[in-house]
Amino acid sequence: MTNIYKLKIKLLHIEPAIWRRFAVSGDIKLDALHEVIQVVMGWLGGHLHEFQIGNQLYERPELDSDFEDSEAANEREVKLSDVVKKTGTSFAYAYDFGDDWQHELLVESISSPEKGVKYPVCLEGERSCPPEDCGGPWGYIDFLEAILNPHHEEHANMLEWIGDSFDPEKFDSGLINEELQDLVKHGIRRWDSDLPS
Repeated sequence: MTNIYKLKIKLLHIEPAIWRRFAVSGDIKLDALHEVIQVVMGWLGGHLHEFQIGNQLYERPELDSDFEDSEAANEREVKLSDVVKKTGTSFAYAYDFGDDWQHELLVESISSPEKGVKYPVCLEGERSCPPEDCGGPWGYIDFLEAILNPHHEEHANMLEWIGDSFDPEKFDSGLINEELQDLVKHGIRRWDSDLPS
């Protein structure tokens, strides 16, 4: 029987913290874990990413890259349980190298699956994911200042850019879990399933 990993992911360099607690099967491959993280956090998946576990980088080989020349391992060939074996282990996940969103993941527990629970599952969390392409943690701070202050010179522009509203405190695990189940139902690779394994 495959063990279940309960993970806490935190977006670094932002206060108050934006975080999620979620659970996945230990036999999930790292490329599928990336897909789960995208849903759990609220990212849209349009940028490159990588994992760093210990001293090893794990990336997805892209069609137009020289992956063979990289020191990174192919994340499509590695299960979470192959590289993370004990509770208390933490590792890094980076998304969008331009905006440089850095995340820390902590393995809170490794246990047997709970009866009746469909994995992956989001258990809890706090605060909305920042909008894509807002300039990283420091751009996000500027964005929040603009949208939360009607007198800010960029208030109208930022509201128009984001689509008229943004609630930085919003978090809905029910919607996240619906999307996770949809992800499982339709195949975990939703953006680039045409890439080589």
